Amino acid sequence: MSIGSALLAGTAGLRANASAMAAVSENIANVNTVGFKRLRNDFTAMLNNQAYQTSYNAGAVSSKATSLMREQGTLQTSSVTTHMAISGEGYFVTRDRAGNATAADEYTYTRAGQFSPDASGYLQNSGGQYLYGWPIGADEVVNASPTDLTALRPVRVSGYGGIAEASANLSITANLNADQTVNPATYTTGALAAGTITPDFTTPLEVYDTKGGRHTVNFSFLKTANPNEWQVEAYVTPASDIEGVADGLLASGRVVFTQAGLIDPVATNALPDGFDPEGTLDIGASDVTAAGTTPRWADGLGIDAQSIQLDLGDGNSTIGLTQYSSDSILDTSAVDGVPFGSLASVDVDQDGFVIAQYTNGFSRKIFQVPVATFGNEGGLLAQAGSSYRAGPNAGDMNLRAPKTGEAGTIVSSALESSTVDLAEEFSNLITTQRAYSASSKIITTADEMLDELIRIKR
Repeated sequence: MSIGSALLAGTAGLRANASAMAAVSENIANVNTVGFKRLRNDFTAMLNNQAYQTSYNAGAVSSKATSLMREQGTLQTSSVTTHMAISGEGYFVTRDRAGNATAADEYTYTRAGQFSPDASGYLQNSGGQYLYGWPIGADEVVNASPTDLTALRPVRVSGYGGIAEASANLSITANLNADQTVNPATYTTGALAAGTITPDFTTPLEVYDTKGGRHTVNFSFLKTANPNEWQVEAYVTPASDIEGVADGLLASGRVVFTQAGLIDPVATNALPDGFDPEGTLDIGASDVTAAGTTPRWADGLGIDAQSIQLDLGDGNSTIGLTQYSSDSILDTSAVDGVPFGSLASVDVDQDGFVIAQYTNGFSRKIFQVPVATFGNEGGLLAQAGSSYRAGPNAGDMNLRAPKTGEAGTIVSSALESSTVDLAEEFSNLITTQRAYSASSKIITTADEMLDELIRIKR
């Protein structure tokens, strides 16, 4: 009966528009939700079998809300360094628990990147989801896997002790006065370190041991009677920091310069006691059982051995040691290594690296945040807390480093805003309300027609 089908069509319209109203309401309610993807309502006509020779049967209508997963929200700057946003495709990998997670805790995916440390230092967003990433060892190797979620660990930004780094490289750019008067005293190895002969020029440099302790290494120079030749000694002060040799002497020898005033590594290395301008200063570990004259750190210091690579010039430029008719002077020096420093802050770069910053200026990568991509983002199923789980239609999941393949870029100190457009949603609100009212009018009109039909008998 066509009037009955009209009633059913009106009822279906009420259901479909009520569902659409719920989706519009959810959009409006989440206009300020970080990483929220707006819902779009799709209406589908449901046509009944028709008997056109007699009457027309009205079909029904259905409504389905679909999340527009590929829409990019506006990125807004945040003052929190652990806040993150993804520019492009992909999702952060999260779980409901961090350190106490078990195999039963499923992995979820989100664009809500307002991560902040909880009481234990694990990064958690406002939806209660914990961020997971690839851990990075002390060797700075990323333990990455494109499909193995078990390779991920909860990202923790506290509980990292202080750190120090021993000096391993030392460079000097300095000029030695070519007009320096030759000292008449008879030179013997260690005379400059012992102070028995006053050097023509000395430059002290600060180096760091394996525990971050500071030590002074002096480079002293003495002009010899041979043209373009200088005696050089490298020694530690105070000498009590070094054992196995007298007066803290690490190395001694001679350096030769060309007539153009540049250091001559070939002629220097050809000397029986040449001081290699690109050699190393080797210092043994503190060890009371050590024998011989090899310089080593004093036993009471309890520190490890280290080698310091020298760069005093290669003879191809004025970088390094030179000999010109000008005052002896140190232009620049560079020594790596850092003293002990404690954890000061944590930053995230665009490659997804979580970087621990220490008070000594040293930094260390502790995690890399991967970006999860899917063959079909529309197959993700919405969860509480602005997160999603992989549904059967989501396709293959891949974990990628940011900016590789289809993965987007991670933007630190930023958040992705909701994709909801209030102006559009208010228009949809009005349209949906009118459609709902019209569907209700169908029912009241069909009811009046049935009433007329019933009164025919009377």
